[in-house]
Order: sequence, then C-alpha cells, then structure tokens
Amino acid sequence: MEQDLSMKITVNGVACDIPEGRSLLRFLRDELRLTSVKDGCSAGACGSCTVLINGVAAKSCVKAAKHLQDAEILTVEGLSERERELYVRAFGEAGAVQCGFCIPGMVLAAKGLLDANPAPTRVEVKQAIDGNICRCTGYVRIEKAILLAASFLREGGAAGGAAGAALGEAAGAALGEAAGAVSGAALGGAPRSGVGADVPRPDVREKVLGTGIFGDDLFFEGMLYARALRAPAPRALIRAIHTGQAEQHPDCVRILTSGDVPHNKIGHLKQDWDVMIPVGSETRYIGDALALVVSTRAESLDAIIRLIELDYEELPPVTSPADALRDGAPLIHEDGNVMAREHLRRGDVDAAIEAAAHVVTRSYYTPHNDHAFMEPECAVAVPTFDEEGRRGLRLYTGGQSVYDDRRETATMLKMPLEDIHVISNLVGGGFGGKEDMSVQHHAALAAWHTGRPVKVKFSRQESIEYHTKRHAMEMEFTTACDADGYLTAMKASIIADTGAYASLGGPVLQRACTHAAGPYQLHNVDILGIAVYTNNVVSGAYRGFGVTQSCFAMESNLNLLAEQVGISAWEIRYRNAIRPGQVLPNGQIAEENTAMVETLQALRETFESSPRAGIACGFKNSGKGIGLVDTGRCVLSVEGGMVHVRTSAACMGQGIATVCMQMVSELTGLPPSLIVHEAPDTVRTPDAGTSTASRQTVLTGEATRRAALALCRALEAAQGAGANAGAGAPGGAQGAGAAAATGAQVAGGASGGAQVASAGANDPTEALAALEGQEFSGEFSPVTDPMSSPAPNPVSHVSYSYATQVVLLDEEGRLEKVIAAYDVGTPVNPSSCAGQIEGGIVMGLGFALTEDFPIEGGRPKVRYKTLGLPRATQVPPIEVRFVTIDAARRLPYAFGAKGVGELCLIPTSPAVAHAYYRLDGQFRTRLPLRDTYYGK
Repeated sequence: MEQDLSMKITVNGVACDIPEGRSLLRFLRDELRLTSVKDGCSAGACGSCTVLINGVAAKSCVKAAKHLQDAEILTVEGLSERERELYVRAFGEAGAVQCGFCIPGMVLAAKGLLDANPAPTRVEVKQAIDGNICRCTGYVRIEKAILLAASFLREGGAAGGAAGAALGEAAGAALGEAAGAVSGAALGGAPRSGVGADVPRPDVREKVLGTGIFGDDLFFEGMLYARALRAPAPRALIRAIHTGQAEQHPDCVRILTSGDVPHNKIGHLKQDWDVMIPVGSETRYIGDALALVVSTRAESLDAIIRLIELDYEELPPVTSPADALRDGAPLIHEDGNVMAREHLRRGDVDAAIEAAAHVVTRSYYTPHNDHAFMEPECAVAVPTFDEEGRRGLRLYTGGQSVYDDRRETATMLKMPLEDIHVISNLVGGGFGGKEDMSVQHHAALAAWHTGRPVKVKFSRQESIEYHTKRHAMEMEFTTACDADGYLTAMKASIIADTGAYASLGGPVLQRACTHAAGPYQLHNVDILGIAVYTNNVVSGAYRGFGVTQSCFAMESNLNLLAEQVGISAWEIRYRNAIRPGQVLPNGQIAEENTAMVETLQALRETFESSPRAGIACGFKNSGKGIGLVDTGRCVLSVEGGMVHVRTSAACMGQGIATVCMQMVSELTGLPPSLIVHEAPDTVRTPDAGTSTASRQTVLTGEATRRAALALCRALEAAQGAGANAGAGAPGGAQGAGAAAATGAQVAGGASGGAQVASAGANDPTEALAALEGQEFSGEFSPVTDPMSSPAPNPVSHVSYSYATQVVLLDEEGRLEKVIAAYDVGTPVNPSSCAGQIEGGIVMGLGFALTEDFPIEGGRPKVRYKTLGLPRATQVPPIEVRFVTIDAARRLPYAFGAKGVGELCLIPTSPAVAHAYYRLDGQFRTRLPLRDTYYGK
C-alpha cells in the first residue's frame, strides 16, 4: 500500500494538501505566498510566525505537516473584514507599530486570547504574547492595543470618532500604569494632523495586516538563491578551495570565489572588509566568506556548501584587545591592530584630581551585545537592461541607507553609480546593525554573474554570528569633585574590541569619548580611547553608539562620589547638570534649548520616595557633527492630486515617515489622506544620509520643513490667499532665517501653517491640482567643528537631547517600575516618541540584566533563544514624561524637535545598577549584572 505523502488542512477557509515533510511556515510562505507569516528565527523562539491552529496561537516554524491532519489554520489574511479594521484601528490608536515585523504574529496571539477571553487583564495580555518577541516597542503599546481591541469587540465593532476615543480612554485605564503615561506632551493649538498630534502612523495598515513587503517577501520568476561558505575558524590560512564536487550538484548554478569579485574590498567607512577571502590569505573572523554558492532552490544551499572541500591550517586566534596589543601579536590587518585612537583633553586634569576633596576610580566592563532585530538580513538583486542594452542592477534591500548600499555595491562591481538602482523594502528593525553590508553585496554579485534575480537571506544563526555587534569595552574611570560635590575632573581610558573589521568602530569610539563625562559642567577632562582589531565578531554601530558603555561607568562613579560628599545621588547630578550657557566637557556651549535640569526636576520626588530607586542621566547628540558634512534632504512633489514626500531617510521602525507627514501637514494644513510617503529609492528620493546618529528627525525633518514652507507658499498663491505662511521669515524655503523664525514660531503652537490651513480650508484639492507636476525641495546641512578644532568652544553637534531615568525595584529585586523624563524638544508625535523610548528602555533593561553574547576562542556561544531578550512578562510598567520649555528656547530647526532614537536606552543600565546597589549594597561594575533576581 502506497504511503500518503500529504496532509489535508484548511488555511483561511480553503482546503489544502501540505507535503508531509514540510513545515507549516515554509508551506504558508513558499507555496501559498501568505507572507504575513514571518520567518524570524525558524526555531520557535521569536513568535513572528504565529498563526492560529484550531483557534490556538502556535508557532508555525516548528509545526510539521505530519501533526496537522485536518487542522484549521488562520493567518492575518484570513481575518474577517471587521477584525482587520478593528486591529488596524486599535494598533494605530495605541501607537503599537514600529518596524512591524512582529505585528501580524502579535495580532494572531491577540485574537487567540480575545476569542477565548473578551475582557482580559493586563497580566493576561502579557501572558498571551509572552512567546512573541518585539525588539522595538517594549510591548507597552502592544498591550494597550490588545486591550483597546478588546474594548472595541465588547462594544460591537471598531468604533470611530468620539466613541473610539472613549474606548481608547477605557483601554488605557484598564491597562493602568503599563500603558506608559505620557506627561507634558501636548502642544497647544497644534492641528490634529500636525506637529504635536498623536496621529496614527501611515504604515500601520500594511504592517498590521502583513501586506507590507520585507526583503524575504519578494519573489521573482526564475529567482535563484545564494549563501556563502564561511570561515572554518576565526583565524585560518586558506590553502585551497575545491568546488568541483559541489558544482556537480543538480541544483548548483554557480560557485563564486574571490577571483570573481571585480573589487574584493568593501567597508562602510574604511575599505578593509574582504567580500571573500582569497586563497593564500588568512580569515579574520568566523563570518568571513570563502565562496558563494548559487542554487535554483534555497533548500539545497547547505547541501551544496557541504560538498566544497577546504584545505586550510587553523591558527591561534587573537581574542582580546590585550592579546592584540602585546608585542609580537599577529597582525589582523597590515596597518596594525589599533583601528582607531581618540584623545579628548581639556584643562589640567592631574592638578584638579590632586586638589580634589573626593576622588573615585573604578574599572568597568560591558560585553558584546546582539541587536536581535526581528527581521534577519535579506536582499534581492535583479539584473536590468536599459533601452540601449546596457547592463545594470536593481537591488532590493533592508539596510539603513540605500545610497550607502549603492556606493558599496558599485565599488565592489566597479560599476557607475547610476547603473545601480537601490530600493528599500520595509526594514524589520536595525538599531545600527544594518548599516554595514551583510547580504546585499553577495546578492548583487551573484545576480551580476548569473544574469538572474538572486535572493540572499541570513538564517537567524547566521545573523547572530556574522553581523556586527555592540562593542565590548573595558574602561577605567577616575572622577573627582570638591567638598560640595561639584565635579572638578574626570580621567578615563576606554579600550574597545572592534573585532575583525573597522565597520563604524571609529565613530563609535569618538562618541564613547566625547560623551564620557556625561551631561555635566566639567572643564578638566582627559579621555583616551583605543579601538582594537581582534579575531572576534565585528563590532559596529549599535543604538547608543558607544555612549551606552561610557555612561554606565560615569554614572556609577557619580553614585560613589555622592556617598563620599554626603549628598543624594539626585543632588550630585542636579548640582552638576549642564544648564544653558554653561560649557559641556567637550567645550561646546550648551544652547538655550538645553533642558537637562528639567528632566531631573521631573523625577526628584520619584527618586527620593523609594529606598530602592536607582537614578542615572544621559545625553546624546543629533547628527554626525564633528565637522563632517551631514545633509538632510527632502523633495515634495505634487502627483495625481497628492503630495509625495520623497526622502531616502530609512525607517527601521522609528517613524520618520510620520515625522515628515506631520511636518508637511503642520505647515500646509493638508490632511494625511493627501500625503504619501515614498520608500527610499536612489532614483526617486534624494540622499538624506544614513539613519544613524539620531539625525533624521533634526536633519531630514528640517529639510522637510523647508520644502513644506515652499509648498505652502505655492498653495497660497494657487488659492489666491496671499503670502501668510512664514511671514517675517526671509530667505525662502532654503534660508537659515526662515528656519529659525518659523521653527520657533511653530514650536510655540501657533504657526503660519495654521493660517494656511484656514486659507486652504475651502478645497485644498483644487490648489493641489494647480500645482500638479511641481516639486519643492528642502536641504539642511548644519555646520559643526572637527574634533581637533582649536576653537575655545567648538560646536561639535547641532543639538543634544537629555534624559533622566529612575528604576524602582521591589524588596525581592524584581523590576517594579521605570520612570523616564526626556528633553527631546518638540515631540512631533508624542505617542510614537514615547513608544520609541519605551522600546529603548526595555532594550536597556536587557543590556543591564539578561542579555549577553559570550564568545569563546572567537566563536559566539549563543543562540537566539539564549540571548536573554526581555519578554512581555518581564517588563515592568514604564512611564515617560516629556519636559517642555518656552518656545523661544527651542531648537530653531525641525519645529524644535530633537533626536531620541539612541538616548532612550543610554541611562537605563546605570540606573538599574544603582537600584541594586541601594537594595543590597553590592557595587557592580560588569554587565549584565550578576547576583540579581534576573541573573546569577
């Protein structure tokens, strides 16, 4: 009797036969093209592939067909129309969507809960989504969205208008403190869709319903698949690569090696990274590529790779900066093992320390850390031909800058930039980990050689082992103060393990040094930083960009100084907090928009009311600064009666589309329904720089404001309403005068935009029709001074944001609550901004307590499920408070908004460490913290 090789199941009400050996995830994605079901780990750890099986939430990646006979499967595509609208509304109103990769899985987990329990508690919601990881939101607003959806369901549908608002308030009350209270965020007079309004993000629908396209959701006719053979050891001499047997595999199309690469060196800033290691050379880390296998089937890639024979000699790896710096150490690169060196010195530090009343010296260590973004890296390259038959490439990517991807791909292939067209898909989280090339260049290389579309995707384990990490740092900090607790000197050494290649190690080291003395008035500093090559996994950009590490050391030293002085940890920070007109440790004069003191004042009572409260402060620059050219750009074009916002600023979940849309709406009065935000595209969108350094809100935001001002004037002219917008702001859309005057005016809550909205209230579509085909451009390049500037008070950065966090523990050492006060200038979208802060805080809690990335002998010893990523049930209530200042003091750009993407987690780990110090008296100097409720 012949064995039945398939199982009968029902998917979204349609009968299907699933092959017995197939996983449910692969069947849903590859056969049925139900791409709302995401492949985040293929190991049952992340929950992105969650579906309902017979009404119960389950992870489809670990469900084999043989266990599914007669099962009923539901994906987001199978929700009723009513349910679809309900969840879109609930997640939009709650501000629960950031990168969106995890959201369809969250929706299915929510439905499984609400079908069984229509009135869940906050705790029950947490338990329902505990198997689903979110790296962006910190879960707070997802929980709020699920409670809001429950309210909608109990009321009979997705209510709108006043009813919807009432239900939102009810859900917020049900959620209690975990909803993430936002205080002081309202900006009086702001229009509903303009700056300061909690407008649902424009990408909510596609992310909730899973219709948005991430890299792995792309399929092309005749598409091939590629994967690299990686280094057999962190340091090995490659004597030969034999591909003959592998090439005989029936699915093998081509095997490429270093000789097939026109230019074999790439790199984000420094070209030191081999596309593939040549025969006769040494590998530098476990992720080095040796050969690139191209196959007709993704399932065959590993089998083909195993057929490649390597002749190599394993060599002792260099696995620590100390080993790399010793005499006679093997050179990882020809120019030596020191990748970068920074030395920031002001004043007479030694004399100040000698004269100080109190001095504290401690050594600290922070480990490597994985970004753990929800979407593993994936890119697709497609060969193109123009009308004259000229070859080119179209590259679909999920990186943090389409222009960086184009530049590095063109360098590798020795192609003109204009022959490479890069388009961004949705980006499922980045946090700095998608600045470097990972899969893009290999997809492009394979497509170039085969003449067919090629997809390259990292498995989750490949992502963990090969992409860049947070720099591990060894630090020694000496901090001194006078008898009254006023800081007099700080001396520090910072040694960073940058791994095998430069990546962003140089700028990361700079920020660690320039921010090491904290947001305080301190004139005597001596900070030496060295970034060292090793054979460990490459370290690069990571949210916080080096400041996360040095802040942990500085803030911890402050707590010991406060004890010696006999004042509270709050008081020593308050006495030294930078104020407008004072000088930061790097020499820059703090501008009027500085509100560091206000963040401390907002949390004084919170800190002083609990003996188990820990406190820490932090600050972070917006923009690259230090004399580098740094430009934000935006083009607004009127097409088909809509305003298209065109900028290459990548959104990894932080919401740059929302920022741009609301700024356009603020000035023009146009509703969001008439504004379209386009995806980054090197043909359609101007180069706005990398989404890094917390720069996009300020730089591209200001560029958008300038473009919107020009559009605003054109709308007025078309309507015959007169030139009301930007009155008294000379210089036009590109002028610095316009930026200052209009920025301050709008930040105060009244603007020319309100006048235009009134003037255009009759029928904005008529005015837009009159402007059909026109474009309005904005550009912003702030001028800053280089690190070596001889100026007595150099302007290192266009702006800084400031924060104070208080972490409360219960008597057993469990996280009880986190309260955070932030100076981010004008919150363009308070809900979105607070949501980003909440997510950053949870990331910071993981960095402090549970996350680690052990490396032994150059080999990572970790899997996704052992990274220690916080889950919903571990996250305490989080309260975010925005401090506000007078409109005249606000940053004169981007409506007074400042960056927050990195600052959100910088103070978290020292605040947690301080809370434990106050709880048990143990002063901890290493992360993740040991001997706590969360780790031994």
